[in-house]
Amino acid sequence: MQRLHLFCKSKGKRLVKMSIRETKTDVILIGAGIMSATLGTILKELVPEWKITVFEKLANAGEESSNEWNNAGTGHAALCELNYTDEKPDGSVDISKAIKINEQFQVSMQFWSYLVNKKLIKNPEDFIMQLPHMSLVQGEQNVSFLKKRFEALANNPLFQGMEFSEDPEKLMEWLPLVMEGRESNEPIAATKIDTGTDVNFGALTRMLFEHLENKNVDLHYNHSVNDIKRTSDGLWELKVKNLESNTVERHTAKFVFIGGGGGSLHLLQKSGIPEGKHIGGFPVSGIFMVCNNSDVVEQHHAKVYGRAKVGAPPMSVPHLDTRFIENKKSLLFGPFAGFSPKFLKTGSMLDLVTSVKPDNVLTMLAAGAKEIPLTKYLIQQVMLSKEQRMEELREFIPNAKSEDWDFVVAGQRVQVIKDTDEGGKGTLQFGTEVISAADGSIAALLGASPGASTAVHVMIEVLKKCFPQQMKAWEPKIKEMIPSYGVSLMENPDLLHDIHRSTEQALGLSEQVPQTLDQREKELAYS
Repeated sequence: MQRLHLFCKSKGKRLVKMSIRETKTDVILIGAGIMSATLGTILKELVPEWKITVFEKLANAGEESSNEWNNAGTGHAALCELNYTDEKPDGSVDISKAIKINEQFQVSMQFWSYLVNKKLIKNPEDFIMQLPHMSLVQGEQNVSFLKKRFEALANNPLFQGMEFSEDPEKLMEWLPLVMEGRESNEPIAATKIDTGTDVNFGALTRMLFEHLENKNVDLHYNHSVNDIKRTSDGLWELKVKNLESNTVERHTAKFVFIGGGGGSLHLLQKSGIPEGKHIGGFPVSGIFMVCNNSDVVEQHHAKVYGRAKVGAPPMSVPHLDTRFIENKKSLLFGPFAGFSPKFLKTGSMLDLVTSVKPDNVLTMLAAGAKEIPLTKYLIQQVMLSKEQRMEELREFIPNAKSEDWDFVVAGQRVQVIKDTDEGGKGTLQFGTEVISAADGSIAALLGASPGASTAVHVMIEVLKKCFPQQMKAWEPKIKEMIPSYGVSLMENPDLLHDIHRSTEQALGLSEQVPQTLDQREKELAYS
């Protein structure tokens, strides 16, 4: 480590000494969210001798998108999210995306189980709880879609145990709060699967960083990365401001991961890598309604997802969620979309404007022309009164009372805008994307849902892109952490069953995993 001393003029014309610290490290992780926590933890298992440094602008880990109040807390496994199963023009349902997301979530569950079994993190009940996942629809057309979706999923090993019903008595048993007081004769139906989860990603993020700190990872909170550039020797140099001492530090690393949520786009642009060109971002904020009446909260125990209205973006799918935050049961409804030019909840009002560069301005303009309906939708959402929002809630809870519900502002999501072969110039992307340099020396994570739920899969993809030469040597350890690595669980139901049982046991999930008939016969024969 080197320390340089510079002198600069203050407003009063006095000379003020500014200390610039210079350090070198193997890996720098920008942002103390679930993605950096996951990547850091994986790397420490693969190469414990590597020196890792983390910079976070805020005072604690998991305070932005990973914070438990800034996301839905759904363990996204496509069990209930209808936007992961598209209806084709011929009326059939495409479940390919649902299969992919479910398998990716299984990867996260395996890794978390490994950490618990190795006693690297403790008390899994503090970050994951088993909770039924349900889909709920109204209207003849939507009921028909849900039934076809159920039929497409029910025989798939990944979705074993899913039930479908349009019987009001059965739905009253499943969803008393939702069905009570419902007077409409409109058809209504739901699917239910008991093996869903509620995940507190904020708590998990803090656990992982506590573990990393014990592994001698250097964590620097209240440090803002203001610039990033390539040095002549191929390293990356970061200009970092210590927000507490108001001093500037320079840090160099062989590999940099930009996991700063919405703030990643600006740093990707500053890196100057060609892969970061022609990419923009569109920020979307969200508001959840949270129930303040404990009697109402106790009447509901599930995550219930509806279907987005015609013209609404995927991130606006309404859902009524039981949540477990700080060991307390809560009930949230939303999200109601909103607009803010900030890329982070704690960001700047100039974030959107300053993200427009000469290389992406045409892409951004094209997106603006294409997404006029989205803009109108966001304006309408921003203008909603509390009573109008209550009316939307009453589509789920007919007897909902205004005085029982308050509002909480969720985190910012920045949807990726880029040029694609399928969508043309300025196509808005709904998902998570990794952008990396050709030589693998730097990578950035952009986008939103399913995000945190698939963090382990996404970080393994980062390793594949950025460390291809090391992957063969790392493979045995990766398979120890993730037994299904390189294998399709859908095509290996016995392995899937074993993984379900082992993760359930390690993570303390209470419900028994449904068995296939073949598996039951095998166990009976063995006994």
